[in-house]
Formats: sequence, C-alpha cells, structure tokens
Amino acid sequence: MFRFQSLDIWKRSTKVSLPLFQIANYLEQNKKFRFAEQLRSAVLSITNNIAEGSGSQSNKEFQRFLNYSRRSIFESEDIQYSKVEDLIVELDEISRMIIGFSKSLLFSLFTLCFTLYAQY
Repeated sequence: MFRFQSLDIWKRSTKVSLPLFQIANYLEQNKKFRFAEQLRSAVLSITNNIAEGSGSQSNKEFQRFLNYSRRSIFESEDIQYSKVEDLIVELDEISRMIIGFSKSLLFSLFTLCFTLYAQY
C-alpha cells in the first residue's frame, strides 16, 4: 500500500470525485465543454496532488502538494457551485482536513529541528 492510500484526506477526496465527474458530464451535455474539462482537471488534481506529494522526500515538499490539492478544491467548488451545493460542505471539510494535516507535518518538522538543536 502506498502512503497516500492510508490518508483520510485522499480517501474522502476519491469519494467526492464521482459526483463532481457527474457534474462535469452534465456540463458537457449542455455544451459547456470548457467548464466540464476544467472541472475534471481540478477534480483529478485534488487526489493526484495528495498522492504525488506523499512520495516527497520532505514534509515541506509534501505541504506544497497539499496546498495544490486544496487550491484545486476551491477551483472545483467554484465551477460546480451553481449545480450542487451539497458538495460544498464536504469540500470545505476536506479542505480543513488538509490544513490540519499540513500543520501536523510542519509541527513534526519543527519537533525534529528542535530535537536536533537540543542535541548540540
């Protein structure tokens, strides 16, 4: 199992992807091709950046990918806002989870630096 597959933020993001893809299909059926394409790209970016970032060599680099993922949530929300407001709550909660997880990475980096400093 890859690291990202055990992360709740990735699991929840994959679950919310299907309804967002359905919205993209709806947009495409209504000849809003650019919006459909952009929504699909943003939705894929949410989970892809979590997965890609989990393979980073450092927490700081992982945090950068988590930030990209969070920004894609906002992009997805903006595109689909007028269609399905129920997903707003879920996207907001995932965004908050990403912030919390990102802060925990920063805290672990701070703890490591403090430990190394204390040893000298």
